[in-house]
Amino acid sequence: MADIIEILPAEASARQQAGAVLVDVREVHEQALGMARGALGVARASLEATPARWLPDPHAEVLLICQTGGRSAQAAATLQAAGYGRVASVAGGTTRWQAEGLPLDVPEGDLDFHERYSRQLRLPEVGPEGQRRLEAARVVLIGAGGLGSPAAYYLAAAGVGTLVLADDDVVDRSNLQRQILHTEARIGVAKVDSAAAALAALNPRTRIETHPLRVRADNVEALIATADVVIDGADNFAARYLLNDACVKLGKPLVYGAVHRFDGQASVFDAGRRRGQAPCYRCLFPEPPPPEAAPNCAEAGVLGIVPGVIGLLQATEAIKLVLGLGETLSGRLLHFDALRMRFRETRLPPDSDCPVCAPGRAFPGYIDYAAFCAGG
Repeated sequence: MADIIEILPAEASARQQAGAVLVDVREVHEQALGMARGALGVARASLEATPARWLPDPHAEVLLICQTGGRSAQAAATLQAAGYGRVASVAGGTTRWQAEGLPLDVPEGDLDFHERYSRQLRLPEVGPEGQRRLEAARVVLIGAGGLGSPAAYYLAAAGVGTLVLADDDVVDRSNLQRQILHTEARIGVAKVDSAAAALAALNPRTRIETHPLRVRADNVEALIATADVVIDGADNFAARYLLNDACVKLGKPLVYGAVHRFDGQASVFDAGRRRGQAPCYRCLFPEPPPPEAAPNCAEAGVLGIVPGVIGLLQATEAIKLVLGLGETLSGRLLHFDALRMRFRETRLPPDSDCPVCAPGRAFPGYIDYAAFCAGG
């Protein structure tokens, strides 16, 4: 490595114009954000594996550039060992090249796309293909309150193409301690309209569909029919059971979240697509608890940051589901204890006798969920 020649970007540009071959050895997803003008884009691993494919003349002058200079120096050492005698690395890489105002070849078309999502595009697991998948995704979020606020913010920021928001409430001052989509100036405004204003200001590329309504058996299927992922940001059991049953029937993954005082829970219920392999909400709670055992936030109170934590976990799971990345919370119930700052996990197998998602069981139809959850 000590024998590797390093040159500054301005000198590299001059040598390139005089006939030297400039090779960008970054990964494809990095090159997509822009390359030094005229550079040949060849990922380092490919260049080192078959250098003659890209550089047939071992006597030609070769200049290597990466993001900051480290990978190009390592690739230069490999080329020298392979018999290339005139190799140099560009000090400071593409970062310095751009800082010095040297010309870049930027992908044609959507510059906003490449700039806005540049940090995600650098992730090989995402890249341009994954980012386009996010942009084509449709996520339905039931509830624009404590859970829906952080979830919607980060889904819009990440580049989800369409967010469908359903909530029949208006902004109240008591919401502002945890429902960060809303502001003092929008007290009295429908929550879905307040949310749309905040999200449009963050990312105008995300399309926001608003439905100022309470989810019911007669509208739930129309709301989620074309969804890739459904997020449960509701604050009542009637909505949770209804969403679960509809998602099982229509084969939609449901990202669950709930909060109470200083505690929260999150999971993914994907029984609609994976009967007998993944549980649904009713595998966890076949029957709702009595109202006195599960008061809502207005009755019991909640530390404002708790729905923030759970909502972010929900957004994370939704993005993973869209991209097909990692291991979701399907089959696991994640518990968050803010007072002890602990997470613990409970395994949640599918219930072979579940009234909704048991294999081979026909959909039982929607019920009166308000009466069901009230014990009526």
